[in-house]
This record gives sequence, structure tokens and C-alpha cells, in this order.
Amino acid sequence: MKPRTIAILAVPGVQLLDVSGPLDVFAEANLQSGRQVYRPVVIATTHGHIRSSSGIRLIADYTIEDETGPLDTLLVAGCPNAAEIEHDAKLLAWLGKAGPGARRYGSVCSGAFLLAAAGLLEGRRVTTHWAVAERLRQAYPAVMVEEDAIHVADRELRTAAGVTAGLDLALSLVEEDLGRDVAMRIAAQLVMFFKRPGGQMQFSRKGEAAPAGRSALQEVQRWIAANPAADHSVAELARRMELSPRHFARLFRDEVGMTPAAWVESTRIAAARRLLESGHAPKQVAGECGFADDDTLRRAFTRHLGVTPAEYRKQYAHMSPVS
Repeated sequence: MKPRTIAILAVPGVQLLDVSGPLDVFAEANLQSGRQVYRPVVIATTHGHIRSSSGIRLIADYTIEDETGPLDTLLVAGCPNAAEIEHDAKLLAWLGKAGPGARRYGSVCSGAFLLAAAGLLEGRRVTTHWAVAERLRQAYPAVMVEEDAIHVADRELRTAAGVTAGLDLALSLVEEDLGRDVAMRIAAQLVMFFKRPGGQMQFSRKGEAAPAGRSALQEVQRWIAANPAADHSVAELARRMELSPRHFARLFRDEVGMTPAAWVESTRIAAARRLLESGHAPKQVAGECGFADDDTLRRAFTRHLGVTPAEYRKQYAHMSPVS
């Protein structure tokens, strides 16, 4: 069988790991298979070096003006300012033909913005880096953005979340082509998860609520954050502001943008994350953060982050002396 050409489009300012990470997975697939299943190549917009966001320069195998031969898979790598870049019509036209012309196509991280600009994401399910997911949703309302996903498959379209999620996506493509056993050997060799637990929101601080509204409301919110285990019922919080519970709840929702209960829970989750990252056990964390018990903490934590407190702690426990 002829090797399948795996192409990654790298624009100026590209994030280096968005390119090198997936290509290393495909290269390892060749080693594990004992034959050249994949032919990895990099495509640039013009001739010459591609300066990455880190300053490292890449030399592409082709430009969009070259004849590359049939592409099995085309992935668009992201760059830190992808949401602000206006790409030229020639690039978008090339991508509009090359993407659908491949067996499958997609993006890594913010590369989804380039696919969207080329008109390839309308009505499709996609993901991107959590920090720009809302911007993608607002800029392209017809795109269905799954903010928490590590990677998403929608027929021939494949998209990955931020940076290292490109490795997860590449591994899933190898599993599609060569099977689970080969993919598991690659994961072991590259010291990466075969299936990463949870979604990307476990890495995000986006859900942490910041004080908002008038100064008296912000004072209450700072009190909640400093004392997560205290009684934060609407009645008690209203008493601190010398308001009726009904008036307080309406004022809070109007000026902060969420209910008092939702703000309290998000603040307690943020406090729980910090303690778990320091190595504290879930049972201890539940009490210190105002949850009735560790089961209540587990349900709330999983709802917010997609992983259990125990799984989350495991990611950080080796870095902390606290037990």
C-alpha cells in the first residue's frame, strides 16, 4: 500500500506543538507498524521559513501553490492570534478545495478559525481551545462549538482542543486506521493517555467567578471566596447586605449575571481545585469548601469539570508533599 499523506497547514506564527505533536504520533505509527503507513508533510502559505510563535523556524515541504498529490488527511495548526488574523483569499480558496478533497480534514487548537473562515464548519460540530471557544461561537453562529471536548469527530471533519490535544486527535486517527493495539503502543511509547480522562475544562480557569456588580455586592462575593465553608444561603447573604432575601436574589442575578447559588458553587469548586492541586484528600476538601460530604463534592465537581475530585487530584498529587 502507498503511504497515506498526512498534511499539516502551518501559517506564520503557528504554535510549534500543534505541528510537531501530531506529526510525532504519525511517525511513531510508522515505527510501531514496521512500515511507512503515513507520509507526514508540512504545507506553508509561501516559500521560505515559517516563524513559529516561539521564534523557532520551520521549513515546509510544500506551499499551497505546489502539487502535493492526494491528501489523505489535512489538519490546520493553530496560532495564538488566530481569532484576529485576516487570511488572504488565495489561502481560503485553497483550503476550501483541499479540505473536502482529502479523506478527512480538521484543525488543532485555534486552527478552527481558519477552517471557519474558509466556510468549512457551518452546521458542523467542532471544538477548539477553551479560551477562544466563545469567540468562535460568536464569530460563526452556524458552527456548533463543543467547548469542553478534547477532540470532536463529525463525519470527515476532525477538530481538537488546545495544543497537546493535537496528540490526542492524531492518536484517534491512528486508531481509526490501524486499530486499538497499535494506538495503545504509540501512547505508551510517547508517555501519553490513550484516552484522556475528562474534558478540557479541567485545565481552564474560565469558569471561576470574579466579583461583579456594585461595591456592596462585590464585598459579599469576596466574603464567600474567603470563607467557602460558611453558610452562604440567600437569607444569610441578604442579611449581610441588610436586604430582604427576595430583593437580594434579584439584585445579585441582575448585576452579577447568575444566581447566588450558582456563584457560591463555582467559588467552592475553585477553592476545591486549589486544595486538590495541593494534594488534599477529597473528604477533607469537601468539608473545607462547604460541601455537605464528599459525594456532594464529587457530583458538583464532575458536573463542572468532567472528572472526579480523585481523578483531578491524581494529576497534581506527585507535585505536592501534602497527603
